[in-house]
Formats: sequence, C-alpha cells, structure tokens
Amino acid sequence: MNKVFRAKRTRAKIHGTAERPRLSVHFSNQHIIAQIINDDTKATLVYVTTVGSKMTGTKTEKAATIGTEIAKKAKAAKIKKVVFDRGSRIYAGRMSALADAARKEGLEF
Repeated sequence: MNKVFRAKRTRAKIHGTAERPRLSVHFSNQHIIAQIINDDTKATLVYVTTVGSKMTGTKTEKAATIGTEIAKKAKAAKIKKVVFDRGSRIYAGRMSALADAARKEGLEF
C-alpha cells in the first residue's frame, strides 16, 4: 500500500497540460514503459516501451535507451518541455538514467 500512497502523493502535485505534458515512467520486472500524457484531454501523445523489442543489456542501459527514444519522439511531436512523473519510485538508478538520456536529447524538465 505504501507504493500507492507515494504515487498518489507525487501525482497530486503534477498535472500535464498541452504546453507542458507529463512524462510518466513505469518499470515492471521485465520491461520499461515511458509515455507523455496530456492530462487535460486525457490523451497519450508519445509512447515508448521495451515490450516486443530486441533490446539487450542491463535494465539501466535499457532505461537510457528508452529515455533517448522518448525524447526523439517528443521532438518529432513538437514537445520540448515536460513535467517528470516518477510515480512511486525514487529518483535514482534506472530512473535517473532515463531522465539524463532524455535531457541529453533536448527534452526539458
């Protein structure tokens, strides 16, 4: 239950708009999912996942690859600034690897 409360506490302060959508990141045991969401229209604008891909390496390396890909797709969709939603996870390890890779590609948050 702690995880749910932490995620709700984080999301209570974060709201994605058309000018600055929300970058939501989810880590499962096997896969990484990142999506950019406009909360006003409740629409997913950009979506990247490791499901169905042939990525190799550690989960941290996969997270960095996902960060790079989400930033490239966001740039193609003309999204420059986002609000980072880390959910219930702390900003360290895989989460920071994904965020740093997205920042290197030009995504601002």
